[in-house]
Amino acid sequence: MSDLPRILTIMGSGETTPTMARVHRAVLDRLGERPVPAVVLDTPYGFQENAADITARALEYFRTSVGTPFSVASFLSADGDALTRETAFLRIRDARLVFTGPGSPSYALQQWAGSEIPRLLAAKLAGGGAVTMASAAALTLGRFTIPVYEIYKVGQAPRWLPGLDLLTPLGLPVAVVPHYDNAEGGNHDTRFCYLGERRLLLMEAELPADVFILGVDGHTALVLDLDAGLASVVGLGTVTVRKDGRSTVFAAGTQLAIAELVAAAREPGARGGPESLATTPAVASAAAVLDEAPASRPLREEIATLERVFAASLDECDATAAVRAILALDETIQAWAGDTDQSDALGVARAALRAAIVSLGEMAEDGSRDPRKLIAPFVDALLAERVRVRAAREWAAADAIRDRLVAAGIELHDSPEGTTWEMSAVGPTG
Repeated sequence: MSDLPRILTIMGSGETTPTMARVHRAVLDRLGERPVPAVVLDTPYGFQENAADITARALEYFRTSVGTPFSVASFLSADGDALTRETAFLRIRDARLVFTGPGSPSYALQQWAGSEIPRLLAAKLAGGGAVTMASAAALTLGRFTIPVYEIYKVGQAPRWLPGLDLLTPLGLPVAVVPHYDNAEGGNHDTRFCYLGERRLLLMEAELPADVFILGVDGHTALVLDLDAGLASVVGLGTVTVRKDGRSTVFAAGTQLAIAELVAAAREPGARGGPESLATTPAVASAAAVLDEAPASRPLREEIATLERVFAASLDECDATAAVRAILALDETIQAWAGDTDQSDALGVARAALRAAIVSLGEMAEDGSRDPRKLIAPFVDALLAERVRVRAAREWAAADAIRDRLVAAGIELHDSPEGTTWEMSAVGPTG
């Protein structure tokens, strides 16, 4: 047996973003002296043309944001050559932490079937070490798996696929559903990893009586300390135990026995109703496993916040605050550059940055214009009115117009040829 602790981390999404960096570091801190031997298993996205780029971004994220260099256990396809396959198996075997994440769960399962990878992952959880599975890879953990692309993108009938079933031996007969709180659909329901309530109900009815759904929200992790038998919810969202349409929800910061997750499935909502929020007191011995949830916001929320700050700065003509908002947006884009998620959030952020720069440029252009040209139409209109009232011998009204213009910093010069004006060097008066 290894002296290493046995830790399984299930992430709903955001696995290579600032929101999850502290979770990765907390797990690595328990795995011995740095640098911890750790690998990225690239199979779930192995079918994508940009697989190499996704791997590069993940490695850069772990190096810069997490502070630990990872190597690659490359198993893009089961059809790879023997040396590539055996090298991947060796690196997984020697690693103290194995990370795998985005892509397609059905593709990953097809490639891993008949290979050493399921056995190596199970051995890590049984004998010592850490496994972190996120997004698509998290879907493969349970007894059953959702073929997300086939259902949501292709339109195939909702159905389950057999999963790796790494969790039943740990006492958790589940189907893992990451992206549980997904809201990318806008005007249609994409919760529950793009299934929505209607399709999830259909699929839930097909599960065996002992299997329940374990849902993990985006930018949220469920960390299982298998030696201590403890589960900790960290991040920005919640973890949900759902059975037969009824749910018990565990908030971020909750620490409880793993057995309590199973108990919640047997009596869904028993802690306060169909959608109860469990706030089990923290277990002291689990505090070392996880730190507090990070204060970072998901990227889209951060973009919206900075856009509001920038707009308010323009309204107040506060150029310094506007520049600070732009710089903060640029820093946010840099912090999230390693995200391997395939959403368009980074594109939205870059578009927001470009729009802010253009708006700031327009503000600067207005500020650099000749002020005489800006106010000339208003001054000329008042002078025309002064000519009219003087012609009508309304001297008091003419003097009032003159006094107002002088108070505003406009000097008038009357002559037989008419009235000319210029801006006072000392500006407006009180």
